[in-house]
Amino acid sequence: MGTQTVHMAVYDTLADWEVGAATAHINKQTWHKEPGKFQVETVGPTLEPITTMGGMRIVPDVALADLAPADSAMLILPGAETWDSGELVPFARKAREFLDAGVPVAAICGATFGLAKEGLLDTRAHTSNVAEYLAYSGYSGGDRYLNEPAVTDGDLITASATAPFEFAREVLRRLGVYEPHVLDGWYRLYAHSDPAGYAVLAEYEAQMAGASH
Repeated sequence: MGTQTVHMAVYDTLADWEVGAATAHINKQTWHKEPGKFQVETVGPTLEPITTMGGMRIVPDVALADLAPADSAMLILPGAETWDSGELVPFARKAREFLDAGVPVAAICGATFGLAKEGLLDTRAHTSNVAEYLAYSGYSGGDRYLNEPAVTDGDLITASATAPFEFAREVLRRLGVYEPHVLDGWYRLYAHSDPAGYAVLAEYEAQMAGASH
């Protein structure tokens, strides 16, 4: 099985810190050139450059209209100030298309608001920044809200803006990027600065380096 593509949505005011841990460690696996691993491509409203909240300029690899679920292993939706204003409705509709096709969607912060307005959280367990935030969307899924940093329900991952490592852990788990014990070590290192987690990752990296030679 060849390298699969994970698509990350990019748009103006994208919240840089929310997705970096996930995308960096998805894409890092391609360094080992392992069959069946993943690479990240960006998908924008068009192919015009966007500017993140941190001032980073990104030129999208793919335009949203040209993205099909069959071409993707997952769609990642970062937060942005433009979710609340409704400018990113086309991305929420694309998320519906992905979920209908059985392709995972991972949304964090403002993107959860967009999915709530689209009705995608009405029947799925989910989380966000706070329950009151999603209530403003007018959705009917408040009874499925969980006060957790990140929640996975089938093909849908949701997370709070303050939980980038929990979000990344759920994304990496859903994709199967790491074996469970390696993922546990990854999370302990990056979320809690646990030296034992570093030892697990160091052993894993040594094994991958040996396998690539």
